[in-house]
Amino acid sequence: MSALLKVSDAHVAYGKVEAVRSVSLEVAGNEIVTIIGANGAGKTTLLNAIMGILPLKGFAAFAGADMAALDIEDRVAAGLSLVPEHRELFGTMNVEDNLLLGAFRIPKAVAARSFERVYTLFPRLKERRKQLAGTLSGGEQQMLAMGRALMGAPKLLMLDEPSLGLAPIIVADIFRTIGELRAAGVSVLLVEQNAQAALKIADRAYVMELGEFVLNGPASDIATNARVAASYLGFTHEGESAI
Repeated sequence: MSALLKVSDAHVAYGKVEAVRSVSLEVAGNEIVTIIGANGAGKTTLLNAIMGILPLKGFAAFAGADMAALDIEDRVAAGLSLVPEHRELFGTMNVEDNLLLGAFRIPKAVAARSFERVYTLFPRLKERRKQLAGTLSGGEQQMLAMGRALMGAPKLLMLDEPSLGLAPIIVADIFRTIGELRAAGVSVLLVEQNAQAALKIADRAYVMELGEFVLNGPASDIATNARVAASYLGFTHEGESAI
């Protein structure tokens, strides 16, 4: 299976502090890949570098094209999209206008189909389409952030902590939608501290510690790894709760 996203020997620094070191990863078409790890491990930094928000030293290619010369808008136009951890919605604009911002690079006819797709995935957004984004619940805001990213019809959607601060029932809805995206042909690169939920839905997983990948493989294998179970799933290698 050819890689949609390929990153090799990536290094990302904040000034003289190297936050990501020697990281390589791939995401294939129609695949969900998750990166799990503790807060501060470098997961968000890596996503921001792939998106072009931070400079990345190393090699990165998307859909077979070298990303070195592509700015953020070019990456979005190529089919790469990021839903940031803090959603970054325009709270004084309504739902529909926030969604429309995600379609600024595509023709109106395509945007109309994108609205239909987003409202099918998130019927609650259609109900709230004239409501100000800032008055939505946390779960609805996460749906809106994902919907806005999907308006541009991305090939790969990068999600940064989509379950953060949400009630378990809403988290279940979000993860179910992620599975529906793969079924619709959208690949997903998921950064998530809820390792248990992420590993259940992902095809493959990378474990990140202190800016480096320490383990990777099929998500089902990572989920049964004793070190991962003890560190991220709350279980010891005997299967007993570590909490």
